[in-house]
Amino acid sequence: MCRRRRPWKITEYRRISKICPGCGTLTAAGCDDEAVPVVRAQTLAAPACRCGSDPRCARGRALLTCAHYLPVGRSRELLEALTAVDVSTGFLAGVRGRAARRLERNFLAHMRQLLAAAPVLHAGETPGRAAGALSCVHVACTGYLTSMHVGDRSAKTIDAGGVLAEYTGVLVRDGYAGYTHLPAVHAWCAAHLLRDLRSISDADPDHQQWALAMAGVLLDAHHADTQARAASADALDPAVLAAIGNHYLGALAHGSDENRRRETELAAKAATLITRFRRYEDMILRFATDLSVPFTNNEAERTLRPVEIRQRTSSGCWRTVEGLADFAIVHSYLDTANKWGIDKLHALRQLFTTGAWLLPALAPT
Repeated sequence: MCRRRRPWKITEYRRISKICPGCGTLTAAGCDDEAVPVVRAQTLAAPACRCGSDPRCARGRALLTCAHYLPVGRSRELLEALTAVDVSTGFLAGVRGRAARRLERNFLAHMRQLLAAAPVLHAGETPGRAAGALSCVHVACTGYLTSMHVGDRSAKTIDAGGVLAEYTGVLVRDGYAGYTHLPAVHAWCAAHLLRDLRSISDADPDHQQWALAMAGVLLDAHHADTQARAASADALDPAVLAAIGNHYLGALAHGSDENRRRETELAAKAATLITRFRRYEDMILRFATDLSVPFTNNEAERTLRPVEIRQRTSSGCWRTVEGLADFAIVHSYLDTANKWGIDKLHALRQLFTTGAWLLPALAPT
């Protein structure tokens, strides 16, 4: 008598596989259902994507942490609320580093090459607290280019940025002595000088009238060069330049007279400022003698401001110096894209797919 065989029982396990549009790697999640034996779950494993995640998610995380300066914890909460994507804070914190490594391949060298050819550069620095110590974020920029790096305030660190050490164009800066060794043609930011003059004048308006007179000279010269630029002139009229020089020297002479035989602390500060104006007259009036030079160093100040914003939103410091350095690199890229009118999200999309966007020239044509 022939026995009847039992029918086969087939159990089907399904999973979703995705191909990364950035690197083309197939990513397949393991099956963690309790009904799946451990042996089967192991066989369902597949190599992870070399990008670490879908570039669409990566650019969103980078937009929150790098472009909008949100702390990692708040970025994670916002990302989960908006997209229902829950990632660890450690993974989210690593997005900035991944972006920085991609930019180090070709963007930084390309940026430094363009900045070295610019006729006028702005330079500045701002403190950044990281790992319980004080670091310094340096910037070299124009109206369309930005390059930032991190270190101390020494001349060696300024040179390490790869831009200013051999730059021979016009460098607009503040009065920090760390720039004096550079071979560039220096121009002093007038906004810093006006603040110094105001501090002297406000302290004693009756006996420090020279400070108010010198501020008037700088502002009158700025008004003259603004009108000259509006008229597409190549330079100020020689008579106007001569008048500016005479008024400049007259304000200094007035200051020396007002502070002679005075031994107060304010008089000593005024004497120091008078010496500075006398010694660096060419640097201070560079904006008047060369109409391509701006009146202030506000371009560098605006470029550095996000460092302070990011620091304030992160309890006043970065956890590591490497994190601060990565922020400087990524901000160089995003700030440059923004100056060219490119949306930051679009710039990050390109960074995590085909590679960093490389600007074609010093400025749009």
